[in-house]
Amino acid sequence: MREVVRVLRVGAVVGAAFAVMGAAPGLPDSSAPEADLSYHGSVAMTAGRIDVRFTPRNHGPSAVPDATVRLRWSKPLADRQTLPEGCARSGERVVVCRTGALAADEVGERIELRVRLRDASSEVLLELDTVWGGGAVDGNRANDQQRVLVLDTGDSYYF
Repeated sequence: MREVVRVLRVGAVVGAAFAVMGAAPGLPDSSAPEADLSYHGSVAMTAGRIDVRFTPRNHGPSAVPDATVRLRWSKPLADRQTLPEGCARSGERVVVCRTGALAADEVGERIELRVRLRDASSEVLLELDTVWGGGAVDGNRANDQQRVLVLDTGDSYYF
């Protein structure tokens, strides 16, 4: 039963993101509301275990009913992961997470997750970006795309 719920959750998170992306393959809809999403937080790695904490923010001017952020690692993740509610695997190196509703000019709920790499590594590159913005157009994609090189030292790296 637990596995069925997890599969449904994965389908809901990933399906919503890709359905919207597939529905708008051309230029953004100029009649869509405008929002400016960003992500700030920290990441640390110890013995192949990676702890990520970040907070989404909507700089506005419109509210976003929900959004999906993608976290992509340069190394494969271990097959078994325990992810928080609202987050799901979408590939060998990728996890997607829902941000929840984001009011204009407000911060959202903090997202925290721990993942494990498949094999030990002295470093990993983490990339974060918005996959789906709740139907809003984001004219400033620079601040919702982060790249962080994380060394296996236990130190926190901020973005």
